[in-house]
Amino acid sequence: MTQETIDQILKFRDDRDWKQFHNPKDLAISISLEAAELLEVFQWSAEDIGCADKIDKIREELADVVSYCVLMADVCGLDLDEIVREKIKRNNEKYPVEKARGSKKKYYDLK
Repeated sequence: MTQETIDQILKFRDDRDWKQFHNPKDLAISISLEAAELLEVFQWSAEDIGCADKIDKIREELADVVSYCVLMADVCGLDLDEIVREKIKRNNEKYPVEKARGSKKKYYDLK
């Protein structure tokens, strides 16, 4: 995500004076709610795990999740690039390619 996009999300919030309502608890709740709406796209779809016919709704809900994540990072003073890079580094340590490639096992079950 570009800084320009992040700035647009923050400007949207600031233009409406909504930052006063944004605290970590409420933003975490909002992220969870929007993620649930994304999950709802697949509810009762049985073996239909594809997304081609659902892509418009997926785009909309995913945009909401990402936007709330940007707002959460802003309120908490976190740099998204930094925290994602740190998480990738930790995941690389927990899931080394030679053990994890092609496996869906959790890191503690990898042999």
